[in-house]
Amino acid sequence: MPDTSARTVAPESGTRPTSGLLRRALADVRSSRAPGLAPYVPERPFPRSGAGLPLAGDEARPGAGPGAGGRAAIDLDRVLRLSLAAPAGTPGRLRPVPSAGALHPVRAHLLIGPGCSLPPGRYAYDPRAHRAHRRGPVPDGVSPGVLVVLTVAASRTVAHYGHRAWPLLLLDTGHAAAALALAGPPAADVLVCLDADVALLSAAAGLPAAPDRPDTWPEAEPELPFAAVRLTPTGVTADAPGTLTAWAGPPRTGTPSARPGAGTAAPAELAAARHLLHHIARAPELPGGTWYPAPRPGPVTDGALEKRRSAPPDDLTHPPGEDLLSRLLTTARTARPDGPAWTAAVGGDAPALYAKAPGSRGLEVRASGDARPTLARWAAGQQWIGGAGAVLLAHGCPGDAPAAAVRTCHLAAGYAAGAVQAHATALGLRSRPIGSWQQADLGAALGEAPGRDWIVHGLAVGAPPPPGRVAPGFVRHPPTAERPPAPTPPVTTAPASTAPAPTPPASTPPAPEARLPTPPAPTPPATATTTPAAPATPPGEEERP
Repeated sequence: MPDTSARTVAPESGTRPTSGLLRRALADVRSSRAPGLAPYVPERPFPRSGAGLPLAGDEARPGAGPGAGGRAAIDLDRVLRLSLAAPAGTPGRLRPVPSAGALHPVRAHLLIGPGCSLPPGRYAYDPRAHRAHRRGPVPDGVSPGVLVVLTVAASRTVAHYGHRAWPLLLLDTGHAAAALALAGPPAADVLVCLDADVALLSAAAGLPAAPDRPDTWPEAEPELPFAAVRLTPTGVTADAPGTLTAWAGPPRTGTPSARPGAGTAAPAELAAARHLLHHIARAPELPGGTWYPAPRPGPVTDGALEKRRSAPPDDLTHPPGEDLLSRLLTTARTARPDGPAWTAAVGGDAPALYAKAPGSRGLEVRASGDARPTLARWAAGQQWIGGAGAVLLAHGCPGDAPAAAVRTCHLAAGYAAGAVQAHATALGLRSRPIGSWQQADLGAALGEAPGRDWIVHGLAVGAPPPPGRVAPGFVRHPPTAERPPAPTPPVTTAPASTAPAPTPPASTPPAPEARLPTPPAPTPPATATTTPAAPATPPGEEERP
């Protein structure tokens, strides 16, 4: 069984004890309480002046800074087009990087030094128009390359998911960080930080330090920074925390002018979510954070990044083979050294929970039996998960974990899932992230101490069906409604499948039978407001729980 303790709890030194606020928030988001209905919230883009600078064709822009052969070493057009940009000619909801409900709350602030395809300076990136809006000058002495600060604008996700929104915002940020890291050019070194202090990140991006400052920026939605990605030309020695500190020094320019009285108070649930996220994002003990290299999995090419999408559920019914599943679990476990543990639930002829066997290229059985129907109930009643070929599960994050561990676990889970999704695409597999989980105490279900090993993220993976074959008994499910369905009775036998599941190595004896219990029916949602509710079927990639 995988050892999760060292991978899900932050180091003892430099961590703050868990606050009552965070313990209650974790318990609430993991409970069966369903979100109440909320009014639809339109997107509020960062207020910008002018049309911004186009990124396409900018690698030879005069003044961008020399690179190899007289060209910019960091082609920002390519990096952002393969990661965060909305495809040209589309409404902008479906992008290479996944997002809960296709709401895309993550924003990118580009801190550009010499050697890039845009002139040095601080920019805000517009993924819909694929343009960069200049917001300030570059500090003196900044090393070549670009530092991307990733922030979240929480209002739409909170309106859509209520009290379940804040973990999804962290997962979305992790996915965006992985997308940027994977899109790094071959002639660049990539470093990723998921634990820098919110005050330092805000200052570097030129944003207000407080989570909600309507009097300061009345026309801008508050943004909370959680991650940073550093792209440096190969051969350039750069101190990533020092670069972050250097960018935090200059006075803010290019910010919206204050208009007293223009701001409005945030709804109570949104204000509470921002306060909690700001609490989680504080890291005064190590403000510059910890930076890890971000290698790209071998098979992942630019073409795979362009084709990466969240597949519809009906394309995920055939399990991948053992070798492919083992490779994906390896990518998940090695994407971040500070990330959670990973396990895969597989159906077919030998349904079981599989983990990567230590010191081996194969898999070991963690528990026998088909866990997918229970996972479907734990994942806000999304019935299609019960027929998925395989479901990779990130788990850890105890209920009393300190704030730093909660932040890192969710960000790293999203980051690893993003890396696995790109790897799966390169291997010809299809995948779909699963972000919302309730009562998903995997450790307790397997007979371990309760409250210590929770599912925090998932990725359903399916292989292309053999020619002329489909999975029998799997029907097309309608989108999940606003209110989760009541759980079905316990499943005692594994459903049949035409495709075989991975078989554990012969040297690994099967684990004792262990079946996940059926959770109780969900608590009805809070009384709806009298304002129009958000659409029951959001136009996105993940159903609303």
